[in-house]
Amino acid sequence: MAKSANQKLKLLCLRQILEQRSDEEHPITVQELITQLARQDIKAERKSIYDDLEALRTFGLDVQNRKGSTPGWFIGARTFELAELKLLVDAVQSSRFITQRKSDALIRKLERLASVHQARQLQRQVYVSGRIKVMNESIYYNVDKLHTAIAARLAITFRYFDYNVHKEKVFRRGGGRYTVSPYGLIWNSEYYYLVAYDSSNRQMRHYRVDKMSDIVVTSLKREGEDLYPSFDLAVYGQKHFGMFSGQEATVTLRCRSSMAGIVMDRFGQDIILVPQDEDHFTVTLPVVLSPQFYGWLFGLEDNVVLTAPQWAADAYREKLSAVSALY
Repeated sequence: MAKSANQKLKLLCLRQILEQRSDEEHPITVQELITQLARQDIKAERKSIYDDLEALRTFGLDVQNRKGSTPGWFIGARTFELAELKLLVDAVQSSRFITQRKSDALIRKLERLASVHQARQLQRQVYVSGRIKVMNESIYYNVDKLHTAIAARLAITFRYFDYNVHKEKVFRRGGGRYTVSPYGLIWNSEYYYLVAYDSSNRQMRHYRVDKMSDIVVTSLKREGEDLYPSFDLAVYGQKHFGMFSGQEATVTLRCRSSMAGIVMDRFGQDIILVPQDEDHFTVTLPVVLSPQFYGWLFGLEDNVVLTAPQWAADAYREKLSAVSALY
């Protein structure tokens, strides 16, 4: 049998056919494998196909054979199970910090990890209504640059902007560049935030990554380690409700017992709940007193009450009175 120029690619093409066209629900027969190879100008006989399938199995590919009413060969275990791919697809599609175009591109790549038959199920996962996306297409590459700077412990410069009513970028500081030392990234309220040390203010601050532009990783060493020798990114994120800034304080909340789960959902399982009576407990927490924090309290009505420090409790009562006066 005369060999074609593609004959040396036979084993690779056979693997590709199995990965793309077969799964447990869609086995492919040896004759179909021979036909698919022929379409790529690769000749094969049944015996050589069996030998090649065994070679692929020896190599580590989970090539399985099923007999019965729908006999054939298929790939069993894959790097990602179909259920895992569905989760990844939905996470990509629902993430605000990834633009729609980049979401579509990532999902197409995820589809290649499944058979063409399974990919149709992944495509159905995409259509979820009401997903809001950021407009900054460069965020995907911004995150990569920031990870590079964090790993190398180097400072960065960038420009920071907002959008006006015409959806145009309006740069802060007149377009001037910020210089900060990155410490970590936080995914909060469906947005990515960079937490970085600002040497001009000598404090940690955070920035929405999708509002950062023209990021440059410098050769300057990261600063702030003298003031924050054991900086905890998780604690920082926990204190800042919705990543809003405000005055930091240690507060005490008096909560109804039924609120234990809600409080732990927000502040984690490691907090200490102190029973006060049969119906209430107290908890002491470090937080940033921001509009988001007060909004969280207001949403829980009188089930959670801010009791200390006194000045914070008084300020909150004034806010409640102002809101009540509107109704």
